[in-house]
Amino acid sequence: MSHRAALRPRCHRCNLPSHLCLCAEIPRVETRTRFLLLQHVMEAGKKSNTGRVAALALVNGRLLLHGAPTESYDTALLSEPGTWLLFPDGPSAPPDAPAPRQVVVLDGSWSQARRMTQRLPALRALPRLVLPPPEPGMLRLREPSHPSGMSTLDAVARAVAMLEGPEAAAPLERLAALRVQRIAECGTLN
Repeated sequence: MSHRAALRPRCHRCNLPSHLCLCAEIPRVETRTRFLLLQHVMEAGKKSNTGRVAALALVNGRLLLHGAPTESYDTALLSEPGTWLLFPDGPSAPPDAPAPRQVVVLDGSWSQARRMTQRLPALRALPRLVLPPPEPGMLRLREPSHPSGMSTLDAVARAVAMLEGPEAAAPLERLAALRVQRIAECGTLN
């Protein structure tokens, strides 16, 4: 990477390089379900981070930073009644369970997400919202390290579609596709 590329300014809101900024395209998506995005501290500064963009789009969303020595959050938020965890394995909710009122979304790599579930007992006890595997041909910037892997923004869009219908998820899906398209056209996140 050249020194010049390393100094390219980033948008303070969406964290993408300024020439890829998505802020003007971020929709305001209303959901009945509250989405609590628990972002691993190592994910926060990454330009590829989509959890931040998902939180900006969700009116009923909140982004919390996990693992920062100077920041903390009330872990009781993770075990409020009606809370589920968006995760591909673990205890599924019974088929007749009422829809979740809150969904916790782990924002980080697979290893970071797995460690968060191991280190936060409240997460281990939550029923899981499991998404169907990604469709072949899904727009991606890179191949995931897990068979169910996708960006946080894609996962949130699919969860919204599952819980609240495809119309509610459509703006998030368009935003995810636009993000991939812009980055692919530039060939880099720098």
